Amino acid sequence: MPPHPDLVLTDGRIYTADPARPWAEAIAVSSGRISAVGTTTEIRSLAGPGTEVRELDGAFLMPGLVDVHNHHAIAGQEELFQLRVPIGAHLDGILDAVRAHAAALPADAWVVGGPWMSDRLGEINTAEALARLDDAAGGRPVMLTDDSHHNRWVSSRALELAGVALGDPGVVQDSDGRATGVLLEAAGIPVARAQREVGGLTEAQERAASRHGVAILNSFGITAFQDAGVSTQTLEALRALDADGELDAWAVTSMLVNDEIFGHAEIGEELVFSGERFRTEHHRPDFVKIFLDGVPPTRTGAFIEPYLPDDAHGDHFHGATLMDPAELTDWLRRTAQAGLSAKIHCTGDASVHAVLNAVETIRGEGYTEPRYQVAHGQFVHPDDIARFAELGVAADISPFIWVPGPIVEAIREVLPRERADRMQPNRSLLAAGAVVAGGSDWPVSPSPNAWEGIHGLVTREDPSGRYPGALWPEEAISLEQAIAAFTIGGAEAMGLAAETGSLAVGKSADFVLLDRDPFAHPASELVRTRVTETWFAGRRVYHRSEE
Repeated sequence: MPPHPDLVLTDGRIYTADPARPWAEAIAVSSGRISAVGTTTEIRSLAGPGTEVRELDGAFLMPGLVDVHNHHAIAGQEELFQLRVPIGAHLDGILDAVRAHAAALPADAWVVGGPWMSDRLGEINTAEALARLDDAAGGRPVMLTDDSHHNRWVSSRALELAGVALGDPGVVQDSDGRATGVLLEAAGIPVARAQREVGGLTEAQERAASRHGVAILNSFGITAFQDAGVSTQTLEALRALDADGELDAWAVTSMLVNDEIFGHAEIGEELVFSGERFRTEHHRPDFVKIFLDGVPPTRTGAFIEPYLPDDAHGDHFHGATLMDPAELTDWLRRTAQAGLSAKIHCTGDASVHAVLNAVETIRGEGYTEPRYQVAHGQFVHPDDIARFAELGVAADISPFIWVPGPIVEAIREVLPRERADRMQPNRSLLAAGAVVAGGSDWPVSPSPNAWEGIHGLVTREDPSGRYPGALWPEEAISLEQAIAAFTIGGAEAMGLAAETGSLAVGKSADFVLLDRDPFAHPASELVRTRVTETWFAGRRVYHRSEE
């Protein structure tokens, strides 16, 4: 470190997220790193002739926020290049958006976009709705993703171009055997690939999408994130951005072992063991991603107890995991041998149980270094809660998509209410010693605003106020715990705790300034918190007045 810091910030209310010293008044930054944390008097005395000294005048400063689960490049693509369906639109609104967007396109161009809400499935899942979609698009191929990004609604022309046939797994038909255009989980992959063959992004567009996604993350104070399922193109975009000094966040990537929703060309063997060539200072291709089940609203999540009965599945349908125990364990073993950690998508308690069993086997074989994350883990059997800490498995939670809202409403239609409402046992996980890490799952959530997630963790209520009530309020956690989930907890789960997640000497100078002290306001107002500045590696990468 140089003899004098490059920057000191004094007279602030600084929350460090460091248990050894949670509060401070000032910090010093040298060569992009935190070089001192202390009182205003202590830190100001370190300044030299070339030091920039900034008085915070009591402003609230905290570590840069960490998002352990998003799809930043997909979000960037959607923002820059796709149709955005109005949030909460009913069938008529979806069709109006398609009609307006299609009118400006060539006759054979694809209409690609979303999201439609999970609780609108009943409206679109008819042959009549498909006919209206075909008409709105003027016969063009259409591919619209739902809010979970696991399912698609596509037009007749898209089904034709992709070679999707009635009777294929996941292709929904009505009671008369007619197509509705709804494709569940992997059934949508042929359509995604057909669209990509004729309308895929160029290398420059991939890079622009990734850069745009990171810029949006910065605007919400996020300085470290984990992309939960990347393509080779996204890996290259992140590598190139960092090589040119344009990657303004720590990026950890998760390479797909299996691909149930994206339709990427390279997955599994050809992808996960070749990620090292994309590594840079700030991009770490350290994880693989495994889909172990789907999502509850479409009965593709795997549960110990059955779903509510319906005509299609009967009285005793539990869903199923996408890998058997031996295959899952084999993947974890082979990736551990390659030094790779794993993020495993689980929504039902049976899939969570399967992950914990597989990790127990791997740990027993001596693989202690890999990090494991249960992604989402909305439902956890009580007997499995203590096993997270025992096995070193982090809970990658997404409060954005389980607080009261459309996805919760959709789950209540397929599970008994007493089970549907007992999701995300965060307080119990923390009490058992587990690492709980906050993720947005953006663009499944409309934005990656961590304060929406923090609000949900503390209140168990819908931050928007549109959906009333609290969901399992006994599992609410404190503001300190919620902030930890979106700072040091996320950094620990991603393997970045030595670099970021708290304000401590030697760590990257990643911090945010807020428009308020969240500790000085009621929990019901947490969602109103706004980021005014974001700093990454000692550089200001976002300033609110620039909007």
